[in-house]
Amino acid sequence: MHTFLPPRNDFPILSQLVNRSPLIYLDNAATTQKPMAVLNASRHYYEAINSNIHRGTHHLARAATEAYESARITVATHLGTADAAEVIFTSGCTDAINLAAFCLSAELRQGDEILISTLEHHSNIVPWQMACQRSGAILKIIPCDENGVLDQTAFHEMLSERVKILAITWISNAFGTVNPVKEMIAAAHAHGTTVLIDAAQAAPHLPIHVGELDCDILTFSGHKVYAPTGIGVLWGKRSLLEKLPPYRGGGEMIKEVTFAHTTYNELPFKYEAGTPNIEGAIALAAALDYVNAIGIVTIKEHETSLIREAEKALSAIDGMRFYGPADRCGALSFSIEGIHAYDLGTFLDQMGVAVRTGHHCCQPLMARFAISGTTRASFALYNTLDEVASFAACVERAVKMLR
Repeated sequence: MHTFLPPRNDFPILSQLVNRSPLIYLDNAATTQKPMAVLNASRHYYEAINSNIHRGTHHLARAATEAYESARITVATHLGTADAAEVIFTSGCTDAINLAAFCLSAELRQGDEILISTLEHHSNIVPWQMACQRSGAILKIIPCDENGVLDQTAFHEMLSERVKILAITWISNAFGTVNPVKEMIAAAHAHGTTVLIDAAQAAPHLPIHVGELDCDILTFSGHKVYAPTGIGVLWGKRSLLEKLPPYRGGGEMIKEVTFAHTTYNELPFKYEAGTPNIEGAIALAAALDYVNAIGIVTIKEHETSLIREAEKALSAIDGMRFYGPADRCGALSFSIEGIHAYDLGTFLDQMGVAVRTGHHCCQPLMARFAISGTTRASFALYNTLDEVASFAACVERAVKMLR
């Protein structure tokens, strides 16, 4: 029985009209809307405790530092680690992956291999291509089948002592495919491979426990999980982060600087050069508290019911093709024969429905399926079954007008 009641009033942006129609926001895989708890946390920082952190002796500096470091503890608890120093604040998931790729490339040698998958977002492709250019390593790609599911046989055959890094997404932003990351991590570790998990799409939908996963690095963005843009997280095992070189130089990431020599700071400050996004970290903690108060499992069950209803309602449309496996998570990606995704998205916008169209920053995946892009509806805790019904009706109307 579906009993979850999304707290719509917590999200003021959802009450507006778009082109004289109630806004139906189904672009959550791109960014989520922010609840009042997050907006209030951001505002409170600037109204009450705005100051630079860590080195100030005055009241505001101490208050801002306490709030920022408390946010780090909140993130660590959410990820299932007791060591808050393993949590590095970044500007987003892209920044976190770039940090990891830059630092790990120092460990790579000519002929080493980096393994990624066909499902990756450009943010988990390009940094590794750059790492290969710097080091002489070779980038190899795990293929996927016609359902957008990674070929596990091929993956295991590709593993060897030459594979130094495995960097894979947990959930495909384009197709909603959920990869068996725990099993893939274990298999990679058997060959001595360092594993990074891109959890940008997993963070809003799945519980995360880095100890149980046993990955070496995990990254995610705040804005995908109801926090502001411009804040993200890299979690890494302490032993790995202490061994790797820093990413950027500047204030805070040093212990001592002379013109002859610099001594780097301890974790987490070693990787947080310069003034950080203090408000963003505090608001991220508020977002995670909000999600956990509802329950990530409850949210996932709600969103899954929405995806199933949307698929059922849209499947009657002639020429409809869905991408990804039946047990997709977060997103429903589709194309309609004879209709360009951009045209469909434009018509839906005129009806107040926000979806994403195009290649979803996954051009190699689109090339694998010989398509230029798809229409993607992606769901969040505040979406409703009524919105799904309206969305399906709007798609049907748009199709009739476009054919």
